Amino acid sequence: MNKGIVFVLFFVFLMQGLVGHSQTQLSIKEQQVFKEQVQQTAQQTQSIVSDFEQIRYLSVLENTITSQGTLVFKAADNIRWEYTAPFKYYVIFKDDKMLVNNEGKTDNINLSSNKLFRSFNDLLVKSIKGDMFDDAQFDIFYFKLKNGYLARFIPKEKRLQKYMAAFELTFTETSAEVTQVKLIEPNEDYTQIIFKNRKTNTKVSETAFEN
Repeated sequence: MNKGIVFVLFFVFLMQGLVGHSQTQLSIKEQQVFKEQVQQTAQQTQSIVSDFEQIRYLSVLENTITSQGTLVFKAADNIRWEYTAPFKYYVIFKDDKMLVNNEGKTDNINLSSNKLFRSFNDLLVKSIKGDMFDDAQFDIFYFKLKNGYLARFIPKEKRLQKYMAAFELTFTETSAEVTQVKLIEPNEDYTQIIFKNRKTNTKVSETAFEN
């Protein structure tokens, strides 16, 4: 399979969450307070270790697809997504490269050689930290939920619109940490990732990002 397709499919498969929660749109003043809190949390975040549950919805399937695994993030942009069930494989982002290891079979993708790849990688890093309020790239809408906040991003660029209709981040009310991530595709398929047992600024070894 073409490496570009592999990267885009992985990103689409990865980024989803939050359906059916009551929402109240924030005022301009509330938006500013919320964004400052999120950006402060992001700036203070040097590492994240978290379990996750991923629920993939496809309109062509009767049942959703559920996966479990562990996320490891270390500033500035090192990420390891390791899936433990129902299949075991991992994906590492480091030094502008994406490494996929599927049962010992590896594939390397150079992210720096393609502008679209870099855009998706930047979104991935920023979404994990929660700091991605780029008004030039997205129309952004902010909502108060029962126990937190939701930021909805609508891409302005046509090249991104081909792969996503909207992108959503859910935050805790007190610490402004990301609890869920969601990418809604143009055909309204989506994947929900729920972070659990999150630990912030814990010690992370460089070996976590080695093959």
